[in-house]
Amino acid sequence: MAAATVVPTVPGRSTKVVRLLALHGYWQNEHSFRERTGALRKNLKNRAEIVMISAPLCIPEPEEEGGGGQREDPRGWWFSNPEKSSFNAMDETKSCAGLEASLNTVAKAFSELGPFEGILGFSQGAAFAAMLCALKQQGDPRFQFNFAILVAGFKSRASEHAHFYKEPITVPSLHVFGDTDRVIPADMSQELAAHFVEPVLLTHTGGHYIPVCAAQKKVYFPFLDSFRK
Repeated sequence: MAAATVVPTVPGRSTKVVRLLALHGYWQNEHSFRERTGALRKNLKNRAEIVMISAPLCIPEPEEEGGGGQREDPRGWWFSNPEKSSFNAMDETKSCAGLEASLNTVAKAFSELGPFEGILGFSQGAAFAAMLCALKQQGDPRFQFNFAILVAGFKSRASEHAHFYKEPITVPSLHVFGDTDRVIPADMSQELAAHFVEPVLLTHTGGHYIPVCAAQKKVYFPFLDSFRK
């Protein structure tokens, strides 16, 4: 029998719902990410409120023959190829573009929509969330939160981002990644997790998505509950 998603009322236990700021993946936006996280939000509704925002960088879509069609307003947190306004997690570059605009966007969200107990990032959003963890640890007053959930995250290969990984990151973190992820291979997520102190690792047999099966809920629930006191 599947575990119930409702936390039983126990004397002395808090029923606080934590607030998470959600950072979508590359080529997504807050609306598409909301659609893709329906199962997660449903399962965590008694534990977490997930607030979505869109990245500030608009991704230029390739011209299609015939034109027409409704664009989905694809967004990104930074471009690894500034000349083409594009991104690839595998790019080893000296300079990127757009990160400062994204930091300002998230800082505004913390100021106007916060407070947030944690941040939830997926793919490029998870890589960006790891940078926010580093900035929080360095004392940046704009980003005040207690933990991070990083799904299919990775370490940026841009040399100008190297300073984010110089010191071990002590922010409590849960790292979720799939064994068959072809977009962000599992070893890239493990590489990112290695920069955190005592990271919680949650692997699954699937690919590039946020898993919400019984096995994952057994990890999500106690991790979130530790911050609901």
